[in-house]
Amino acid sequence: MKNIFRLSLLGMLVILIGGSCQKTSRPPLGDYPVDANPPGGPLKFYTAFDGTTDNPLMNAVDSIRANFPSANPLTSIPGVSGQAVQGASGVAINYPSANDFKTATSFTLAFWVKRSVNTNTEFYFSLKDDTYGWSHSAIFLLVEHGTDTAASFKVGLMDQWMEFPDSHQFHEPLLDGNWHHLAIVYDETTSQMAYYFDGEQVTDVPASALNVTKNGQPRGPLDLTKATNFVIGGWNKHAGLSGPTDDWVSSFGGAMDQFRVYGKVLTPTEIKDLFTNKQ
Repeated sequence: MKNIFRLSLLGMLVILIGGSCQKTSRPPLGDYPVDANPPGGPLKFYTAFDGTTDNPLMNAVDSIRANFPSANPLTSIPGVSGQAVQGASGVAINYPSANDFKTATSFTLAFWVKRSVNTNTEFYFSLKDDTYGWSHSAIFLLVEHGTDTAASFKVGLMDQWMEFPDSHQFHEPLLDGNWHHLAIVYDETTSQMAYYFDGEQVTDVPASALNVTKNGQPRGPLDLTKATNFVIGGWNKHAGLSGPTDDWVSSFGGAMDQFRVYGKVLTPTEIKDLFTNKQ
C-alpha cells in the first residue's frame, strides 16, 4: 500500500513539474514569427501616428528605424485606424530623413487623407533635395483647384511635374471630407507612374501624369541619393527648410494617417490590401 502511495505521489510530482516546465519553456527558434520587414526591407518608412502620449515627437515616430521627427507641430485626432494627425496652417512635420529610402530606384507612397474642399494650393509631403534649385525637393505632392469630385493633382518628381492639370483633373472625390486612401507608384522598368484611389488603380490618367523622362528619354532608375529631410503635412518652408517661400505655397489642412514609403512597386493586390485593412 505504501509503495502504491509513493508511486502515486511520484506521478503527481512528475505531472506538476512537467506542467510548470511547459509554462516557462521557450518555443524553438523556428516557432517565432519572422520579421516581414527587416532593416533594408521594402518598407522604408512608416508612421501610423498612433501615439497617445503628451510628447508629439513620440506620437509621430517612424517605426521602421525608431526615426523621431525633429519637430511635430500637429495635433493627434481619431484616424482611419487608431490615431491620425490634423494638419495646420503654415507648419508641417519634419523628419531628419526617410531612412534608406534614398537608395530606392522605384517607389510606392501610400497613405490615408481626409480633406474638404478649399481654395489653397496645398502640399501634402516633400522629400527634400537641394539638387533641384527651385523646388529643393526630389518628390512632392500638391493638390489645388478642387471640388468634392475632382482636383488638379500634381506630383513633383526630381526635375519633372507629373500633372493632372485643370484641363484633365484627377476625377476622384479626394476632397469630399471623408477618409480616402492614396497610393502613388513609380516603376523604373516602364518609367511610368501609377495612381490608386481607395484601393483601385486610376485609369483616366493623362500622359502628363504618366511618362517620366530625362533628356527626352525614359528615366529608368531614380537617383534619390542626395535626399535629406522628409516633410509630412506641408512643403519645405513649413518645416523651416530651404525651398520656395511664395505666398501660394500652403501646408496641408486636412487629416493624415498611416503614411508608408516603399522602395519598390507594390502590386495592385498589395495596395488593395492596404485599403481594405485600413493600413
